[in-house]
Amino acid sequence: MSFQNLGLSETVLHGAQRMGYSEPTPIQLRAIPVILSGRDLIASAQTGTGKTAAFALPVLCKLDHPESKIRCLVLEPTRELAMQVETAFRDYMRFMHTEVTLIHGGVGYGKQKDDLARKVDVVVATPGRLLDHMQQGAVDLTGLEFLILDEVDRMLDMGFLPDVRRIVEQCPKARQTLLFSATIPEEIGRLASWCLKDPEKIEIGSHHTPAETVNHALYPVAVAQKFELLLALLARTNFDSVLIFSRTKDGADRISRELKKNNHSVVALHSNRTQTERVEALEGFKAGRYEVMVATDIAARGIDIAGVSHVVNYDVPQHPEDYVHRIGRTGRAQNVGDAFTIMTAEELPHIKDIERFIGQSVPRLKLDNFNYVYTAIFNEAEAAAALKSAKGVRTHKGMRFGSKRRK
Repeated sequence: MSFQNLGLSETVLHGAQRMGYSEPTPIQLRAIPVILSGRDLIASAQTGTGKTAAFALPVLCKLDHPESKIRCLVLEPTRELAMQVETAFRDYMRFMHTEVTLIHGGVGYGKQKDDLARKVDVVVATPGRLLDHMQQGAVDLTGLEFLILDEVDRMLDMGFLPDVRRIVEQCPKARQTLLFSATIPEEIGRLASWCLKDPEKIEIGSHHTPAETVNHALYPVAVAQKFELLLALLARTNFDSVLIFSRTKDGADRISRELKKNNHSVVALHSNRTQTERVEALEGFKAGRYEVMVATDIAARGIDIAGVSHVVNYDVPQHPEDYVHRIGRTGRAQNVGDAFTIMTAEELPHIKDIERFIGQSVPRLKLDNFNYVYTAIFNEAEAAAALKSAKGVRTHKGMRFGSKRRK
């Protein structure tokens, strides 16, 4: 089925086509008719499946004439994601007369207050800054028709659900509410039963399973050779853009510096960057000014970058859910992507947790003609035994398995 058969208005359809949309993804195929019908919706789908278009396109069909009031509110967990959703709305509504504005922290209040006073049609906001405006009496939600709660599991992780509840309490009861989340744990289920009315429920795939469009593999290596292996992987990979994940902010900066020394155009993204630096990093990466972005998990679920051809986990994520979200940054919107995870002996327990979580073994690969030094990780049984015997010893002696030096 094409977008032309989903019942979208001509102006919205034209905007989607200008964005290169032709065939809807599964979440779009199932969600758009439900939203057009006026029903509330709970939708669960993997990252990278096209959720923004799934709610934005049908809602815009119902906002075809501006009415000088806030008619649609979209709540997002992070400023980066809010910025991207606002940009998507602008792209979709390019042939309409409706307006959208962005409300988030880290910037001044002036323009935001002016836009809210003009009562633009669509407001995309993070909860904290929107509550600030509401407490100052700058937000009028009495004309709200659509409330969209996006990435709700991420808002739960970040402790935003109390703020979300306070905002929902100020919204008209006669509204259409749409809730999108990668997972629906019990606490989100309680929120949904409180703020949605007889919702349709849609689940696309399993949040435990990586997207089928992502080819992923593990590369065992000694600790001392991690960066050397990263350089070799980049040198032998035909990539368009690479997103590298580091466990720490200092690690992201260090990897970025070393890659620059090796003639890669690279930028780092983490929470120590100013808002201006983060915007410049994202825009530069999207525009191709940087071929590599090194990021902490702020980028795993807080941003949406189309066209990332490869993801590299420089550090194995300590939470299995983060593995799925990280590698889901590639292979988006039905495109094929590759994800490499560099693993050391000390990270083997996290790998086992990931494999239990996703219900499958991840292939172990070795790079041809790479001058590996021996590490216990090449024999996982040996590595597991070594780790077990090292408990209580590492703290005192600083042992690091797999860090044997080359002579």
